Amino acid sequence: MDLGIAGRWALVCAASKGLGKGCARALVSEGVNVVITARGAEALEATVAELRVLNTGVQVRSVTGDITTPEGRAAALAAMPQVDILINNAGGPPPGDFRDWDRAAWIAALDANMLTPIELMKATVDAMAERGFGRVVNITSGAVKAPIDILGLSNGARSGLTGFVAGLARQPKLAGRNVTINNLLPGAFDTDRLRKTMQGAAQKTGQTIEALTAARAKSIPAQRVGHADEFGALCAFVCSAHAGYLTGQNILLDGGNFPGTF
Repeated sequence: MDLGIAGRWALVCAASKGLGKGCARALVSEGVNVVITARGAEALEATVAELRVLNTGVQVRSVTGDITTPEGRAAALAAMPQVDILINNAGGPPPGDFRDWDRAAWIAALDANMLTPIELMKATVDAMAERGFGRVVNITSGAVKAPIDILGLSNGARSGLTGFVAGLARQPKLAGRNVTINNLLPGAFDTDRLRKTMQGAAQKTGQTIEALTAARAKSIPAQRVGHADEFGALCAFVCSAHAGYLTGQNILLDGGNFPGTF
């Protein structure tokens, strides 16, 4: 299927690895020009080189910096002629007990996982509407739908973003001008974050990382964890010309792990 987005420009945040990289790969494969951001220059440039080989017919640009800061956002936006597609993504805050989190920890979580996506949408969606095309995808978490007790910072910040998007996506001045805003909710995917979680669990339990990872996979109906490229493939479709009637939705990708009907 031709997704109808060749030649568009996409900003993909936190795209040097993991799910952000999976989204960038899928978009580049569809002929989309991309600007990718990350804080680590070495990993970012390695991903740029990989994407350029993947499709020599598109432009791939990088901006090293912290997208959660005004300076980082300004630099990313300045690196592209326009934003047709926005993929909001940022690393999740650390797990723990809410009794140990001070105000600074909460503000950091909100800045990264709620306020930064809102600021980027504020900077881009009206221009998208003027041009008659726009796609925003926020990478949130399956924990929005099924909260995890030790991920309170993530539960709170990402749920706040979810509530905000539910209203914004339904504004006729956006939805009526072919600008869609949706959230993708990943479950367990083979990323650095999952590996770090397994490492922490291994240290606490004395079990091996391999054993814990295998047990996690067996607990999922699909009997495996997800791969970044399959996440990226769905992201690309949500950004496609065929998805103009899909907006304000929370799309769960968890291998069937969530047990509910809705």
